[in-house]
Amino acid sequence: MKFKKWISATAASLLLATSFVSTTPVAHADEKATTSMAEESIYDLLVDRFFNGSGTNDFDTNTQDPSKFAGGDFTGLQDKLKFIGEMGFTIVSIGPIFSTEKYDGSLLTSYTTIERHFGTTEEFQSVVEAYKAKNMSIMVDFPLNNVSPNHEWAKDSSKADWITSTNNGQVQWDLSNKAVQEALIQSATEFVSTYDVGGIRLTNIAEADKEFVNAMIAALKETKASLYVIANEESDADFDATFSPAAADVYRNIFKNVDMDSSKLMEPFTGEKPTQIMVDSLETHRFTFDSATENMFPPTRLKMAMGALFMLPGIPVVQYGTEIAMNGETKPDTHQLYNFKTDEELIDYIKNVQSLRNKSATLRNGDFEVITNENGLLVFTRTSDEEKWVIMVNNTAKTQRVDLTPEQLGEGKMLNGILHEEKVRINEKEVYPVILNREMVEIYQVRNDEGLNMPYMVALGLVWVIFIGFVVIIIKRGKVRRKEQDSQ
Repeated sequence: MKFKKWISATAASLLLATSFVSTTPVAHADEKATTSMAEESIYDLLVDRFFNGSGTNDFDTNTQDPSKFAGGDFTGLQDKLKFIGEMGFTIVSIGPIFSTEKYDGSLLTSYTTIERHFGTTEEFQSVVEAYKAKNMSIMVDFPLNNVSPNHEWAKDSSKADWITSTNNGQVQWDLSNKAVQEALIQSATEFVSTYDVGGIRLTNIAEADKEFVNAMIAALKETKASLYVIANEESDADFDATFSPAAADVYRNIFKNVDMDSSKLMEPFTGEKPTQIMVDSLETHRFTFDSATENMFPPTRLKMAMGALFMLPGIPVVQYGTEIAMNGETKPDTHQLYNFKTDEELIDYIKNVQSLRNKSATLRNGDFEVITNENGLLVFTRTSDEEKWVIMVNNTAKTQRVDLTPEQLGEGKMLNGILHEEKVRINEKEVYPVILNREMVEIYQVRNDEGLNMPYMVALGLVWVIFIGFVVIIIKRGKVRRKEQDSQ
């Protein structure tokens, strides 16, 4: 079976290389004049929970206590650059990295110094440069509020009027205070001018008015024009992307089980700006927890969700551990140490789907049209002047069939399935019968029907030639080895 999977995967890869997928790469953040954030995808992680690459900063760590620092660091991020890069993400969001009393950066003590558990400033800059060299940007959280009572500003008696309250063991700044606003803007812009990050995510912005947030966004972009600035809360400020907890809940609820009401699936795409779309969360319960509660198999549920997520017209945001079905109901259980020894089937699935998205400008920002959306059965198209795709998501409990017409696809066309290699041609009833088994996603490339798919046949033949040649070499070596043994 493994050999069969290898043959299929290799043939599909060669086919993809010979097809007419638009190979426009995702532009790096520094080239943002020619792209938009809608073309990006975000991998969201916590430095402390990802990978421990250096023991030099492992002081007061305890991997057995989930509330303590565990040892993850900048060196670990650099060590795992290839791992993240191969999944196809273009932005790596690493949370807050300033000095903090808590592993997740929720108790900052400074807006200027880097948390020493994570490493040195030189190591951080090295990570930024290493990821940039591989066309990935580093994004950092900048919390506007809810810091430690031991924050350097909170301990400065001259800044006593900067504090409005100290709820839940955290300090809340008076974000209407002009001095506070100026200090926050200065700290954020100095950070951006010091480190060549590709993005800033402003967090804890609930108490900040729109005018102040817009002033901070403007100052950050004046410091670095190509910088992306987003938030993880709802806001009508001038962010590069929108965020809606309700939208995240829509996707979680649709994909946690089969045959779910999907009528609200399109709600996140009604605005002018691209929206962040996700199914998992670092702040609440994990998607795996949701699907397991429904007595469903989380890896299958995640495949369904990821297959749709990367094809829809939003910004896919994937939290670390989603690709290994990390579980958890509340923090810190939702912030487990990453296990790099788990099964890679879902990781490989994400690689394949994101590879298509990254190679095709149409899948990133092409026109979007829904053909069918009914209780888990979703069919839509992504179209541009160069190409057309049909994506079928069968998130139901039975095999589904959808008949597409020449009016929808064009005359003289065929559908070439990329993930499962199915070919669909027009039948005697003048329709394209697209049939997909339960709990599966297929991505079809619409191509001219020229009879036999010669590139595919050549590719498949090449695979078999390579394999047969390999077998012949093994057999010959075995014969030589036996002769040598017989002569001894």
